[in-house]
Amino acid sequence: MAPEYDLFGGTGVATAPRRYWIGVAAARHVARGRAEGFAQLGHGKHTPIKRLNVGDLIAYYAPREGMGEGATVQAFTAIGVVTSEVYQVEQAPGFHPYRRDVTYFEARPAPIRPMLQGLGFIEDIQHWGMSFRRGSFAVSEADFGLIAHAMGVMLPLV
Repeated sequence: MAPEYDLFGGTGVATAPRRYWIGVAAARHVARGRAEGFAQLGHGKHTPIKRLNVGDLIAYYAPREGMGEGATVQAFTAIGVVTSEVYQVEQAPGFHPYRRDVTYFEARPAPIRPMLQGLGFIEDIQHWGMSFRRGSFAVSEADFGLIAHAMGVMLPLV
């Protein structure tokens, strides 16, 4: 059974309807975000991360181990709940990405191929990878539930 999380600072009231997001990043980048408890989208750009709200859920899809290199992964590798507003950090000299904190759930990686036919955001199963070229996008609760279930996380979490 998945643990319960206090997503709304003890108020029990969401300020916006919950939305469900997919982020696309290299597995090594996702692992760092999971270890440090943050989400970063679009190489740290402000616009993609500001679309998320506290209480939204996010799952990361990793096409490869590294950015454009390394072994093929093609799996969802992390899933969690957004817990902070947007903030900016200095990751390296001259690189100041925007982030949000995320509480990641205990989850197992879930390969995408067994889910392809059940995911509504996959418009063309022959070219399913095109869906992920957007870098980040909202999905339906049903699609997110399928991904979460494959990762061993049961919805709802609240």
